[in-house]
Amino acid sequence: MLIGQDWDTLVIDSDDPELTRSLVHARADALPHPRVARRYRNLLLDNGFTDVTVEVHTIVWTDAACLPVLAGIGGEGAWFDDQVARARDDRLFVAIPFFVASGRRTT
Repeated sequence: MLIGQDWDTLVIDSDDPELTRSLVHARADALPHPRVARRYRNLLLDNGFTDVTVEVHTIVWTDAACLPVLAGIGGEGAWFDDQVARARDDRLFVAIPFFVASGRRTT
């Protein structure tokens, strides 16, 4: 079983969606293999697995618990300050999908 996330698929509500997309993609690009989860199915198939399935389970945060994650994406500044204010005002929305892939190994 493979479990992971595709760092390009973070969903963050923001008044500046263009900046948010840029921040998410820049954070993804700074990680090793940030998009490997979208390849899980093919990786399993390429390595002899059959009956491969992929599911997506999404974590949704609407409170300050995810502010450390957002700080890692946006750092200090107006964008992060807006996210802190959203958390304080119960207006925060962050969704992170996790991909779960599995299959059977043929002999």
